[in-house]
Parts: sequence; structure tokens; C-alpha cells
Amino acid sequence: MLLLWLGFFSFVCGLVIYRLHVHPLSKFPGPKLAALTSLYEFYYNVVLGGRYLWEIERMHEQYGPIVRITPHELHVADPNFYTEIYAGPTRRRDKDPRLVRLAGQPNSMFATVDHSLHSSRRAILSTYFSKKSITDLEAMIQGKVQKLVKRLNIACDQGTIVQLDAASSALTADIISEYAHGVSLDYLDDPNFNNEVADSILSLASSVHVLKFFPFLLDLSKFIPDDLLERLSPRAASILRLQKLVRSQAAIALENGGKVDGQVTMFGALCDPSLPAQERTLDRLQDEGFSLIGGGTETTTGTLKIIMFYLLSDKTLLLKLREELEQFPSSTWAELEKLPYMRGVMNEGLRLSGVITRLPRRAPDEALRYKEWTIPPNSLMSTSSHFVHTNSDLFPNPHTFDPERWIRAEAAGERLEHMIVTFSKGSRQCIGSQ
Repeated sequence: MLLLWLGFFSFVCGLVIYRLHVHPLSKFPGPKLAALTSLYEFYYNVVLGGRYLWEIERMHEQYGPIVRITPHELHVADPNFYTEIYAGPTRRRDKDPRLVRLAGQPNSMFATVDHSLHSSRRAILSTYFSKKSITDLEAMIQGKVQKLVKRLNIACDQGTIVQLDAASSALTADIISEYAHGVSLDYLDDPNFNNEVADSILSLASSVHVLKFFPFLLDLSKFIPDDLLERLSPRAASILRLQKLVRSQAAIALENGGKVDGQVTMFGALCDPSLPAQERTLDRLQDEGFSLIGGGTETTTGTLKIIMFYLLSDKTLLLKLREELEQFPSSTWAELEKLPYMRGVMNEGLRLSGVITRLPRRAPDEALRYKEWTIPPNSLMSTSSHFVHTNSDLFPNPHTFDPERWIRAEAAGERLEHMIVTFSKGSRQCIGSQ
């Protein structure tokens, strides 16, 4: 027993010496405790409920723009370095295997660690999200919007309160489900806009900081009877219900050559016989289908919620937008997106919404240079969109919803739109952001 304790003590001492003095990241600034153990992040994210981002913000105030935030990860709070971390397709960037496990979609494009495999998977679906493909959907999207407008008009006539977050989630879920899976989920028809997709994705998002440390929890929940799981963890039960729904639709598509009710869907591209057999499995279709419907629902909903909140909170903003839109009552989106104030409203919604969770990357083939620092190859590095979108040098009064900042910037010859990183950047940016 004594030898066992001596061995454990020696191991701990060796680990401390290695991480603080020998590790490739040992020379970078940051708290010694964060460099020594991931329990530092565990405390802020699990014990305190997802507050590590604000601790990282404090670290940058103390240590500067580059900080070692875990034993294996650097965080850089400099917007000008963002595209070095999240580089384009000609520069290899791999994901962190520990991060991608937490989503419970191991076969999806989002969870693909390897740069080359991700590129091939992305290529399969990229045409479905091209600007032309989305423009071709305008009639379908308009139909869904009109259905929502009709519901809102009825609520107005009856004096009924409408939860706009639920309504916008129903809209986006109906659009992406019909486009991706061939079957609309018709949440817009529900009296209360009840939405299994939104419930599932929000449940997953609220658990991300825990699942990073305990990724096996989602897999374990699959073996628990549904009734018991509902009592133990309604969040996990909600996620699994959506996974089962997507799996049933994927199975239909797989049996019918990618078609659902005779309609060609994105499942069709995933079922293409020219693809390797391992890329056409039911598990692969389920994971990609879950990822598409989840990403296509809550990212857009988040932006809509931010926009609606600020427009309804400050009626002068709403009136300016209405005045501009009244000049083009029947325009297409291609024309509307050119309107300066409309574009400013959309940009502010994007800037103040989106995922602010860190998305670490590795550059296995190159050392990166940041100021006087050399980041060794294969080091984990990240930055949160929060540090770009709230940078006061780029966006004065960054927490103010100010659509006209974009008009002023354009008049001054400043290019601000490329600093919107709501969908990330580079070869792994959200496929739906094109």
C-alpha cells in the first residue's frame, strides 16, 4: 500500500512539473491552477453552471489577449486572429475529440474531427445550402411565414398573448424539417406552438458544459426506459425523442433511395450509392439529420428573438424598419437584403445572438504566430464569438442594438460585416450561413 501511495505521489508531482514547466504551452500566461488541471474549468462550468466564459474574460483582463485556459488549450481574444484559428479549406484544422462527443451525434459533420473527412462530408450537402438553393425555397418559406402571420392576426383580434420565441421556433423548425427531411413537422399548427425540436436543442445547449466532462451520460440514457428517463431527466428524454423521430424519417429515406413521400430530400444526397458504405448507414443519416434540424431551428430562432425583443422594446427602431419596408411591399429577399436599415437590423441580430461556447481547433501542420508568441503545432486554441462581437474597438457601445452602426460604417468605408462570426469562419463554418 505504501508503494502504491508513493507511486501515486510521484505521478502527481511529475504531472505538476510537466504541465507547469515542460508542457508545450507552459510559457503562455494564465492562472497556474488552470494550467495544472481541468478541474478549474469544471468548477466554473459544472459547479457554478456554465460561468467559465466570464472567468476567461476576467483572465484576459489580467493576463492579456492570449491565455492558457486549460492544461491543453489557449484562448485568444483578438478579432484579427480569428481567421487564423478558424482558417479556410487550404489550411488543415481538426476539432477536439472531447468536445464533439458531447452533442451525441458522433457520425455528423459537426462531430467530425478530421479535416479531410469533414471536407468530404460537407461537399455532399453544400449545394443544398447554396444561395441559389435557398432562393429556390422562397415560395415555401413565404408560405410558412404567411401561416405564422395568420396566427398572429387571429391572436391580435382575440387579444391573445403569443410567445414569440415559441412562434419563431415553430416557423424555423417547419422550414428546415420540410427542406431537410421532406416532411414538415407542422409546429405552426399547434395551438401553443409546442415544439419538440426547440425543447430538445435547448435541453442539449443547457447541458453542454456538463456533457463536456461526462459525455457518456447521453449514451447511458438510451438504455433507460422512456418513462423512467422522463422522471429522472426530462432534458435527456426530450433529446432522445427527437433523435428517434429523426431516425424514423432517416429509415424511410434509406429504404426509398433518399425520397420521403416521393420528394427528394437532403437524405437523398446522404444515401447516394456512390458514397462509401460506411457513409450511408442509418446511424450516419440519423446524426446528420439531427444536426441539420437542430442547427436550422435554434440558430435562426435565436437571431429572430434578439431582433424582435429590441424592435418591440424600442418602437422608434420598429418604425424606421417599417418605413423602409413599406417602400418595397412585394420585393423578393434578394432585393430586401440590400435595404440599408433592414440589413443593419439583421446584422445586429446576428451580432448579439449565436453560440458563444468555445469551439477549439488544432493546426496539426503548422505553428501559428501571434505577436511575440509561437503557438506549437497541434495545440488546442479557441476564441468565443462573444469576444469578437463585443469588441468596443470594432463595435462602440457593443451591448447596444444599433442598426445604424452598419450604415455609418459603410459610409466611412469600414468593412464590418466580415467581423460577424455568429456561424464561425473558415472551412468548418456553419453550412447554412452561405
